[in-house]
Amino acid sequence: MFKKILIANRGEIACRVIKTARRMGISTVAVYSDADRDALHVEMADEAVHIGPAAASESYLVADKIIAACKATGAEAVHPGYGFLSERASFCAELEKQGIVFIGPKPKAIMAMGDKIESKKFANAAGVFTVPGHLGVIEDAAHAETIAGGIGYPVMIKASAGGGGKGMRIAWNEAEVRDGFERARSEAKSSFGDDRVFIEKFVVEPRHIEIQVLADAHGNVVYLGERECSIQRRNQKVAEEAPSPFLDEKTRKAMGEQSVALAKAVDYQSAGTVEFIVDRDRNFYFLEMNTRLQVEHPVTELVTGIDLVEQMIRIAAGEPLGFGQEAVRLDGWAIESRLYAEDPYRNFLPSIGRLTRYRPPAEGRSGNIVVRNDTGVFEGAEISMYYDPMIAKLCTWAPTRSEAIEAMGRALDGFVVDGIEHNVPFLSALMKHPRWREGRLSTGFIAEEYPDGFAPMTPDRQEEATLAAIALSASLIEANRRERFADRLRAASATLREHWVVKTGGSYVAVRLLDSLVTIPFDMEMEIEGESRSIVTDWRPGDPVWSGRVGDQDIAAQIRPVLNGLRIDWQGLSVIAKVFSPRHAELDRLMPVKLPPDTSRLLLCPMPGLVVSIAVAEGQEVKAGETLAIVEAMKMENVLRAERDLVVSKINAAAGESLAVDAVIMEFA
Repeated sequence: MFKKILIANRGEIACRVIKTARRMGISTVAVYSDADRDALHVEMADEAVHIGPAAASESYLVADKIIAACKATGAEAVHPGYGFLSERASFCAELEKQGIVFIGPKPKAIMAMGDKIESKKFANAAGVFTVPGHLGVIEDAAHAETIAGGIGYPVMIKASAGGGGKGMRIAWNEAEVRDGFERARSEAKSSFGDDRVFIEKFVVEPRHIEIQVLADAHGNVVYLGERECSIQRRNQKVAEEAPSPFLDEKTRKAMGEQSVALAKAVDYQSAGTVEFIVDRDRNFYFLEMNTRLQVEHPVTELVTGIDLVEQMIRIAAGEPLGFGQEAVRLDGWAIESRLYAEDPYRNFLPSIGRLTRYRPPAEGRSGNIVVRNDTGVFEGAEISMYYDPMIAKLCTWAPTRSEAIEAMGRALDGFVVDGIEHNVPFLSALMKHPRWREGRLSTGFIAEEYPDGFAPMTPDRQEEATLAAIALSASLIEANRRERFADRLRAASATLREHWVVKTGGSYVAVRLLDSLVTIPFDMEMEIEGESRSIVTDWRPGDPVWSGRVGDQDIAAQIRPVLNGLRIDWQGLSVIAKVFSPRHAELDRLMPVKLPPDTSRLLLCPMPGLVVSIAVAEGQEVKAGETLAIVEAMKMENVLRAERDLVVSKINAAAGESLAVDAVIMEFA
């Protein structure tokens, strides 16, 4: 077994590999860029080596620097994680030349399966079902249009060397093919150094289901069940689960056996994932094979009990698999939510900045529930514009899918992240979405259910009552604390006001206290809109999470103080709650509503990012839908289009400039 390995990655996956290596008694070496000098993976590793500037192209993607770090530290092997150099055959081959073990497959398998064009040709030759498409070289946008017309719309334009949703576009007509082809090539070149793309038929209402395989150097190959990865946004996975709520045992077995056959055909060694697109009739088609560890690997680990990182290390060290296919059992259900630094209320645009507060839920087992959080950040860390926007991967396991969903909802409600915008509200809303809970999924789920984007949710009557109970209990606990100050000038009140009104967003909820004294821990009966409820909590002023019971419902909600009130975040809801006496509530209803400023004549930068290009000139007339500018953030190019016909009066930014969120890019007449 290895004595020391180097992790050629950063963030949560580097931390994840370090944890397993530490448990196995293996020393670890981290590498870091200028931007990651104080990163968590650097702190966790036994040694750390600086490898260059913040840009990945000058640090994490430079193979020579990784190899030099191995030699300098005496690392015997390299675990590449995912992304960066993890699927670059030349890197693997160079490591072999230098006598350093690559903890992953051999160059032959990476070349055969890592290139999406070649992998489809290989799969076709091996008799594996593939989606109709064009795998040859595409010369230009005109050639792409011709190919797409022959296949039939809609089509998927996809980077050959891509992954993680980068360099990928769906086109429904010729215009979208032209634009999508150029954007896909540009993103592919900047992310992977390879601008080749291919085109294939886009299956309507598809599910994205993948099979995890493990293969050693002794000819043993097993599959570890499937992962349902259909909840995606911009082709980037958002939530995954294992097993899939859609597959039956017959389909699972067929997909697994086909994945094993493909792995054997390329002499695969290590952990790998065979991805399929599955239609409504459970017909499945090979998409690609990812010759690395997947982001969503924790859900497979939770339902199988197999540490995939450990198996990768043991396989790379030459050990045979210690189990066969008959020993693989799927136990219970696991769900993963990817927490991203992005604003769900601004069409999920990236957000960067410092984590002023970062309090994930407690990990471990509690009864029949397991909570796991894979992360690479900490409170005070900075989310950089240079890398992927992932903050953490929150996972829950339970005996059944419904229990796992409930556990995930509670865990998300208690996951406190401040300082940046993040997608926890969306993930919380997803956990209670009827279609998600029923398992009626497709890769178009988010686009279909949120066609106009994710907007702040409005609480129903029962939710308003719960929010009112939380707000009033917190207000009474704080008042009780103030009453007990030793230097208080006025004597403490012996009884409480009986009638209250709680404003939750735009609604006013009448509450009557059925108890006259506040107890700590808080335990009180309230009549809310005529219905009696018991409220129990051990919340204390300053705690970011209110946990307790409202009636017969267990609640975890986040509380943040605002002017004259509280902001409460719970199950995807975010409301400003204010507690009034009945008379004050009457007066509050008379207060005018402040309207936001008119920005209809401005193009604002929707996220902190780099201006790639300005597509118009001052004085130019622009039609609705035409491109105005392109802004890049976190490795994704965002096209800003005109929402109506307009005339450009002034341009305030130029290509190459770094802009803050809401910076004015241009003005319109």
